[in-house]
Amino acid sequence: MDDIVKQAMAKWPGVPNCYGWLGLDARGNWYMRDDRVQAQGPFSGGTPHSKGSLLKHEKLIEFIQRNYQSDGLGQWYFQNGPQRVYVELEVTPLIWRVNDDLSVQDHGGKAARVECCLLDECGRLYLQADTGFGLVHSMDMSHAANAVEQGFWVPQEILCADLPRRFSYVMSPQALLKNGS
Repeated sequence: MDDIVKQAMAKWPGVPNCYGWLGLDARGNWYMRDDRVQAQGPFSGGTPHSKGSLLKHEKLIEFIQRNYQSDGLGQWYFQNGPQRVYVELEVTPLIWRVNDDLSVQDHGGKAARVECCLLDECGRLYLQADTGFGLVHSMDMSHAANAVEQGFWVPQEILCADLPRRFSYVMSPQALLKNGS
């Protein structure tokens, strides 16, 4: 976490959390979701219009990724100064990039060591790594296929609906808040 964020948290304790305004898609892209966009439907499984505005500002994206983490309930958030901005997930909290040498890093560039590989009923490939759980980026499936063919990763079958419970993450902190859970 950035030092400036830690300082802001100490200076302004008790700032209310923010829900529904930030989303992470299946390709590791960040989206801002204002009230109008949120009214059009959920981030995951909603319409293309309910995703929001794609963030393109490189420094802002880097700041979000440096301060992106999960709480004890499996809700992922971006610590924006003293405020937690909870993230709506399209699929998983991390999106894995697979390199030519079969090393992996998350969508923020953090390297990880693969612990297990899973395949869902739709043919999507997921990795559990020492730094967390995520979906393999669609553009890296040829590298992932090489890892499977070479025996480095042995996919286990799983149902997509079982992933959040098994890997302890919340797809929509906003929905969880609204449901009072």
